[in-house]
Amino acid sequence: MEQKKILIITYYWPPAGGPGVQRWLKFAKYLPEFGWNPVIYTPENPSYPLLDESLMKDIPQDLEIIKTNIWEPYQLAEKLNKSNKKFKAGQFDVGKNQSWKSKLSIWVRGNFFIPDARIFWVKPSIKFLEQYLKDNKIDVLVTSGPPHSLHLIGLGLKEKFPDMKWIADFRDPWTEISYYKHLKLTKSSDRKHRQLESAVFKTADITLATSYTDAENFRKSGANAICITNGFDESDASATHNATGENTQEKAFTLSYIGVLEQLRNPENLWKILNELVKENKEFTNHFTLKFAGRIDDKILQSFENSNLKNHILNLGYISHDKAVQEMAQSNLLLITNFPNESSKGIIPGKIFEYLATGKQIISFGPNEADVSRILSETASGKHFSYEDSEVIKDYILEQFEQWKKGNLLVNTQNIEQFSRRNLSKKLAEILG
Repeated sequence: MEQKKILIITYYWPPAGGPGVQRWLKFAKYLPEFGWNPVIYTPENPSYPLLDESLMKDIPQDLEIIKTNIWEPYQLAEKLNKSNKKFKAGQFDVGKNQSWKSKLSIWVRGNFFIPDARIFWVKPSIKFLEQYLKDNKIDVLVTSGPPHSLHLIGLGLKEKFPDMKWIADFRDPWTEISYYKHLKLTKSSDRKHRQLESAVFKTADITLATSYTDAENFRKSGANAICITNGFDESDASATHNATGENTQEKAFTLSYIGVLEQLRNPENLWKILNELVKENKEFTNHFTLKFAGRIDDKILQSFENSNLKNHILNLGYISHDKAVQEMAQSNLLLITNFPNESSKGIIPGKIFEYLATGKQIISFGPNEADVSRILSETASGKHFSYEDSEVIKDYILEQFEQWKKGNLLVNTQNIEQFSRRNLSKKLAEILG
């Protein structure tokens, strides 16, 4: 059977690090098993916030990759304020941590670069890909955002090739993402963002969402939306289990956060509870370790300096994806955080699926009735709390600690097969037609 071809437009591609790159990297890895031959279109000279060479191994050897140059204004922004480097990953200072330079940079970012600073790649890409599509048979076009500028490439190509099937993949929402309200937008800029988003929703043949709630919200806004979550790669999980034979977890009761943690998702209440436990419970003090592996905001790390937790923190910094998965497996309790407002209940951080593959219990923070809570409940893999909870959180952590002391800490991988990258690729192939 002749394979069909799918052109995937993505900004994030190895050696980029972080969760954004893995979604289409893994789809490109498994889609050929289901009759689809991927072609990747990505920038030649991108400005990535994180690099991870270990992800290069997942690129299929025969994969066609097309690259063109991109111009981005981030170098200018970083000269104005070093903290602007966070913008590349959708992060910035908030509240009392904002300097006047941060406020100015955020205003410029939101009002001058609509929808984002990769807007300057849109017109050159439409021109380049118009010729490529004339010269090559492509059955389906995919644009993956953020950056949501890439959806404008899809919008332009759909106008030129109306019969071509276009899938707009939203790894995160556009105007409904939590930091959108922090962009200091003028009424005119807000209107332009929403008009562009609406045009994408109504023009794309299919809009993919990574959560159940996002798909529902997109449908309400006029999109033909379907949910395909992120997932875990069985090959990563099996390699980790083979590499972690020793009982390293017996030495300490380790609560781990793996990934990027910015100020908007900082679980201050949890740090307060852990601080109390270290102060009150001598046995907990003797065994507890709070481990970070990833990019943790400097302001969050500084907040630990004058707390009882200071001597219990193991900060590994940013590490490769392979090592991050190993650190998950060598933990006892895994932490996941989300933005606290209700509009974020549809965000499912990608790391949760790799957490699930370890079988370890997960402690989650975010709004009530969040999609994360639904997944934890269906897989019996942990507990979800709001940021206002206190005593129940303390009780849960102590309960896990007591089970760890007895050697009875639950390891569970039931009902997680639906989230394997291979099964998700099969679901995607069915949608592609």
